[in-house]
Amino acid sequence: MQIRHSTHPAQLPGFDTDGLRQHYLVDDLFVPGEIRTVYTHEDRIVIGGATPAPGHPLKLESAPPLRSAHFCERRELAVLAIRGSGTVTVDGTEHELGTRDCLYIGQGAVDVEFSASDEDTRFYLFSTPSHASFPTEVARFDEVDVLKLGDQSTANVREIRKFVHADGIRSSQLVLGVTSLAPGSVWNTMPPHTHDRRTECYLYFDLPEDHRVIHLCGEPQNTRNIVVRNEEAVISPSWSVHSGAGTHSYTFVWAMGGENQAYDDMDPVAVTELR
Repeated sequence: MQIRHSTHPAQLPGFDTDGLRQHYLVDDLFVPGEIRTVYTHEDRIVIGGATPAPGHPLKLESAPPLRSAHFCERRELAVLAIRGSGTVTVDGTEHELGTRDCLYIGQGAVDVEFSASDEDTRFYLFSTPSHASFPTEVARFDEVDVLKLGDQSTANVREIRKFVHADGIRSSQLVLGVTSLAPGSVWNTMPPHTHDRRTECYLYFDLPEDHRVIHLCGEPQNTRNIVVRNEEAVISPSWSVHSGAGTHSYTFVWAMGGENQAYDDMDPVAVTELR
């Protein structure tokens, strides 16, 4: 488990390209045969990737930074199959996940194991501290409500699906969903916003290997950018915008943890205010 420490907005102007990437980009989550995790002190979120091979399941263990007997002792966890399909076994109960299906695992689960149905299977993990236990539950990509937004004239036609949220799968504080951009659309979360009560992380996927997303971060009047490849994640502190444009359409997981679960608790930033 890698550790990332919190940063102050005044530090951002001092980061060069390597500094930005070291603090905010997570670029090595999906390694065949491994579970990789990153613990950020921004709201004590853990993001991770599980990449099991068929016939060789991977068990999610605790790690020294958590100071716990098992991973979910004081945490809740969401799992999204970003590629392929497989099974997540929670305390002996198997949960089949197809591509883009989501599983929520409540605080107190002891044994969590990932199994792959094919060589391509990859599970994205997102975890927050939890102070209440909610039932483990599956949300199917094709069954959750779809919010359609954007316009082709601004290159941001997209579909938003919320999986774990106040009106969906119940959780203590974790919120997670998926946004899919239509062919020909490239902008996400523009106009941008911040939300001072939550940290948000983006995982970009379904992006061709020879394309990139230019992810915007920083305070609205002092922005920077990070070039992101397929299946890389960006940690966005509460004071930072989180927006971007790709050289191709893509999909991303947005997930948050913090003070509340109100989807619309955000501070909008007009495009004309950006610098």
